[in-house]
Amino acid sequence: MSTRRDFLHLTAAATAVGALVGSASAQAPASGPGHPIPPPSGEALRLVTFAPDAGSTPRLGVVRSDGRVVDLTQVGVPGVDPAQMVSLITAGPAALDAVRRAAAAGDGPQVETVRLLAPIPAPTRNIYAVGWNYLEHFAEGQAVRGTNAEYPAHPVFFTKGVNTINGPYDPIPYDASVSTAIDWEVELAVIIGTGGRNITEADAMAHVFGYSVINDTTARDMQIKLHGGQWFKGKSLDGYGPIGPWIVPASDLDFSNLRLLTRVNGVVKQDASTAQMYFKVARIIAELSHGLTLVPGDIIATGTPPGIGNARKPPEFLKPGDVMETEIVGLGTLRNVIQAVPA
Repeated sequence: MSTRRDFLHLTAAATAVGALVGSASAQAPASGPGHPIPPPSGEALRLVTFAPDAGSTPRLGVVRSDGRVVDLTQVGVPGVDPAQMVSLITAGPAALDAVRRAAAAGDGPQVETVRLLAPIPAPTRNIYAVGWNYLEHFAEGQAVRGTNAEYPAHPVFFTKGVNTINGPYDPIPYDASVSTAIDWEVELAVIIGTGGRNITEADAMAHVFGYSVINDTTARDMQIKLHGGQWFKGKSLDGYGPIGPWIVPASDLDFSNLRLLTRVNGVVKQDASTAQMYFKVARIIAELSHGLTLVPGDIIATGTPPGIGNARKPPEFLKPGDVMETEIVGLGTLRNVIQAVPA
């Protein structure tokens, strides 16, 4: 069991979703490494995929403002498969309204007692991502590379493989034979609700279902030194895309000025605002969909602010035992332990 894939299979929950990346114990609470899950605040709808216990299959739920998880398999929403988040996404506004009513009337266990999974545990398509979307991050990268290029006139796109998806409180595998330069990147994730091609910037926000927190965890040595310097492989290692802990519908959140934070072992490494995004969400969707069809459930990581480990002097990278916390204030927090792959 020396491979990263073996590690991920070893730590996966015993459920029917084989692509899930799990914690070392399927019974571990949602809170992860010894910390209580941050309580939800306000009345925003928080849509989760969760497992009530080790023997349960994943299902959809809503985390209420009192911290209780309403199991949507118990209430039933017409036209929605309660085991598939994308089913809810494609069902439209009427289904979301039904979920709101179910959440208000229902009850369930405290969120700390269940296991939260990635909201979309097994996407069918790669995660789309935007590079260099914060000017200061572009500048810090220029300093590392020793270049003086002009800022791109259009968003820089790449993708992360589907097996990067990881739970909000699950371990991130560390295999020194693969990479020893693991870096952090807090990002706002946009979840597409209505698909389309050649979407105009004016219409783009109507295609957004909601938002989540994602960390574009990156193997810098692989990204920079191997494979011609392209980004895909270094950003697509299995488990290198923790996301969650939930999706908040677009109608419930103003994403335009949210504080982004990365902490490693409690020390703040990134601290910025989505207001600093150079290419805003509408522009990203319009340019990405130009000649390329987006579908419901597509995930777009919108870029990271400055403060990455690779740009520090000396460079700083994650190591086994580190706790990486990825937070967007008002949206949610991820908490992932860096865990060595068994030899």
